[in-house]
Amino acid sequence: MDWLRQVPMGQYVDGSSGWLRRLDPRLKLAWSLVFLLTPVLAGPLWRVGLVVALVLITFGSGLARTLWWRSVLVLTALAVVVGLLSMLLPAVDPPAAFSLRNPAELPGLETEGPTWDLLRLGPLQLGGLKLGPLVVDRASAVLGLRTSTLIFTVIHSVNLMLITTPPEDLVWSLNWCLAPLKWLGFPAERLGFQLLLALRFLPLVQEELQNLLRSLASRAVNLRQLGFKAGFGLVLAVGERLLANILLRAEQGADALVARGGRILAPSYFRMPPERPAPLLNALAIVALMVVIGLRGQYGAL
Repeated sequence: MDWLRQVPMGQYVDGSSGWLRRLDPRLKLAWSLVFLLTPVLAGPLWRVGLVVALVLITFGSGLARTLWWRSVLVLTALAVVVGLLSMLLPAVDPPAAFSLRNPAELPGLETEGPTWDLLRLGPLQLGGLKLGPLVVDRASAVLGLRTSTLIFTVIHSVNLMLITTPPEDLVWSLNWCLAPLKWLGFPAERLGFQLLLALRFLPLVQEELQNLLRSLASRAVNLRQLGFKAGFGLVLAVGERLLANILLRAEQGADALVARGGRILAPSYFRMPPERPAPLLNALAIVALMVVIGLRGQYGAL
């Protein structure tokens, strides 16, 4: 029943292996923004390049394989399934009524099916692929490719940052980026403290979910035998209990913080200095970041 801990999605895992742990958290945040923002309005070639670069970074990160191989398999399967659904399912609704006139009588009306021009080698050309009522053309193939690559890059890039960065360092980097807004009265320190508390409560949420799933498994509950109405009611009851337990944990944590004279502190107060600073590694990461941004502006539309 400890499957949430076996797939460390978004959880920091302590350790000393891997050069990603030695990278400055501000640079990790900047690289995550690159993987999150550069696919917007980008071409298929750039999106595939981001996926390949992310896979190469994962394999060459030096992290233990147990930290990322399960999540990579799950994300790959999810991306493939969603991409196939986006490619095969129709993107628009069929017309509600058929035309009463012959399409040949209407000049300029295109009656051909979807076009496919992904590969053309002299006289060889891939035609439209039809699977019964499902039609795959160039537009649907590009849509499936964009959807699958976006899911993989967004989730896996953030996951790599979270499993190699302590919450204190992550909140400190966000507070460092928001520091200029303090002159405008923006409560950056209060926001960082609240975000740090929220990140600390994530393992408690997973623990409560595992306890509820373990209680259902110990009672041998079978949703198929309960039927749709009873099964849906059970799912709602479990969700209500999960929300109540999370709110109870949050209230207990707030009471404990107030009872101990808690006060809002800056995120830099909780951050530990790096044991092994890597100025050369950070400099190479900055140069690579500038190169990627330049390539995005030059070849991002491909």
